[in-house]
Amino acid sequence: MKRSLFGRLWPNVTAVVLFIGFVFPVYWMFATAFKPTGDIISENPVWFPTDVTFEHFRTATDVDHFWTYVTNSLTVTGLAVVFSLIIALAGSFALARMRFKGRRGFVIGFMLAQMAPWEVMIIAIYMIVRDASMLNSLVPLTLFYTMMILPFTILTLRGFVAAVPKELEESAMVDGCTRAQAFRRVILPLLAPGLMATSMFGFITAWNEFALVLVLNKDAEAQTLPLWLSSFQSQFGNDWGATMAASSLFAIPILILFVFLQRKAVSGLTAGAVKG
Repeated sequence: MKRSLFGRLWPNVTAVVLFIGFVFPVYWMFATAFKPTGDIISENPVWFPTDVTFEHFRTATDVDHFWTYVTNSLTVTGLAVVFSLIIALAGSFALARMRFKGRRGFVIGFMLAQMAPWEVMIIAIYMIVRDASMLNSLVPLTLFYTMMILPFTILTLRGFVAAVPKELEESAMVDGCTRAQAFRRVILPLLAPGLMATSMFGFITAWNEFALVLVLNKDAEAQTLPLWLSSFQSQFGNDWGATMAASSLFAIPILILFVFLQRKAVSGLTAGAVKG
């Protein structure tokens, strides 16, 4: 009886501890953003802010070019996600449905590209962009973010395409559809969970990227929100209130995206990991 009770209890206790461990930093970030400066730097931590202030948010959003950063981040991230999905749909269909020489090598190549840290190429990327006279432009960021997202997107969608029975596609073609029409009308609707999972992953990856824009775009008009987060540090110290307020604003789009897509995203990640 005791063993049975312990067997049921320890997974729940472990889950609660992990939940607190993951959620507490997020709570502390948002709570600190609303605390007065005195409470933030106090030796005795203030766990629940009582004197709520919005001054740190005003400081964070009054930075020069703030709305330019927002526009640039949304533009680059959105385009990278859309481009990667379009390319990945074609690539995943080819890898899942077609048999051609070197197919296994392509899959291994995508896996290696996903595992390899792209930071090792940052010097080469800078030289390519510089020689093309495209520094301080959003175009290289969009292209390289698309390349960063693409391997994971193709590998995940490949599992979903492979899980769709070929008979559905063949039936549509017997009824008069072309292969492209069969893909659009039969397979594409069934890929919704995979599209949600990959688009969410791609959005987070591109939204959070810092090093590449730091190296390629020195002009404030071509920078994105991750660089805005670093603007509250100086040689005299950190403005922790403004930093936490900026971090909270930076995290809100991802939290909203997760709330709306989390069901299909979770099912998409698990299904894409075990199928195909």
